[in-house]
Amino acid sequence: MRKLAAGNWKMNGLASQLDEVAALAAAHPDPACDVLICPPATLVDRLARKIVLLDSTILIGGQDCHPKPSGAHTGDISAAMLRDAGATHVIVGHSERRADHAETDAQVRAKAEAAVSQGLVAIVCIGETEAERDAGRTLDVVRGQLAGSVPAGAAPETIVVAYEPVWAIGTGRTPTPAEIAEVHADLRARLVQRFGPGASGIRLLYGGSVKPSNAAEIFALPHVDGALVGGASLKADDFGAIVAALSAA
Repeated sequence: MRKLAAGNWKMNGLASQLDEVAALAAAHPDPACDVLICPPATLVDRLARKIVLLDSTILIGGQDCHPKPSGAHTGDISAAMLRDAGATHVIVGHSERRADHAETDAQVRAKAEAAVSQGLVAIVCIGETEAERDAGRTLDVVRGQLAGSVPAGAAPETIVVAYEPVWAIGTGRTPTPAEIAEVHADLRARLVQRFGPGASGIRLLYGGSVKPSNAAEIFALPHVDGALVGGASLKADDFGAIVAALSAA
């Protein structure tokens, strides 16, 4: 499978930030992995147009979508709208959405189903809090989120799973390589058990303070098929170094 370096800009980025994407495309014109940028919704269409002008292979994603295709949902964006704006992927169930908007596994699954129905690849996020890890509940938590958030019929072409320990996001802290490997191996086994041998091709991303200094070590671990990167994806130099590390893995 082709590995995936996905950048989640979160609530960051104005039109001028698109120059960083141009710099990334120029520095890495033909990476040996898929590269995805998920900007704020205000930039999805503009980034899609810029990618065409750059003749780049960089992919574009949204950061969330509503489970319904349309309706009276002020401020929300549907999967169809993202697709129409030029997106090919969408993040669902990020821990910040789960915390800030009290999203449940069932809601995340509904969003993933909506995304897939519109031809988008859903990046389903799961991960434990610091308290849950300290209590020794990491595997129980991520297994529950995986079972509840990933829709039926998941396949490599439609679903990506991102493991992001909540306590490592934006903190500079990361789990040990052994801890990451343990979770990813368990997730792979659960996916294959539920969806069959084909689920061995569902990409498992690691997220949580991924940066140039630790990317190569993380990407060398089994069942780590890429990364969902936050702050380090905002700068072409930093994200480019992560892309290079993944291409070499």
